[in-house]
Amino acid sequence: MWAWLIAGIIAYIPANTYPMLLTSTLLERSESTIMGGVVDLVNYGAIGIALVVFIASVAIPVGKFLAIMYLAISVQRGSQRHQHGRHKAYDIVEFIGRWSMIDVFVVAILSALVQLDTLATINPGIAAVSFALSVIFTMLAAQSFDARLIWDVDRKTDD
Repeated sequence: MWAWLIAGIIAYIPANTYPMLLTSTLLERSESTIMGGVVDLVNYGAIGIALVVFIASVAIPVGKFLAIMYLAISVQRGSQRHQHGRHKAYDIVEFIGRWSMIDVFVVAILSALVQLDTLATINPGIAAVSFALSVIFTMLAAQSFDARLIWDVDRKTDD
């Protein structure tokens, strides 16, 4: 589980530092990172969309990393406290896993739809692949976590 989680975190770094979208028009070529796209959306007045992109691309993945780490550490330490809370955290991580690829789908759809031949093109950048890998790795980390360990009461130690 730790290996998948660490791989997800490592893949998340280039997902946020390299371009997610490569846009080319007759006059210019631009590259947008995730946060650059959020800032651009805010500057264009699309604050709601910027908020959705920020939550889906930054807040949720970081929260998922932290939640999986918390679950793994608490189980390894044998903590019997807050078992219901940990189980709810696990359920949330599992639920979020279903929606984690929404960013990659949006990039793929934009790339497919906005191909105006010589006028303009939008292509996914390396960050799209990195983000997809990060999502896949964290999904595997969550799947490899044995939720039954949350309820393991045979442990001798407590926080």
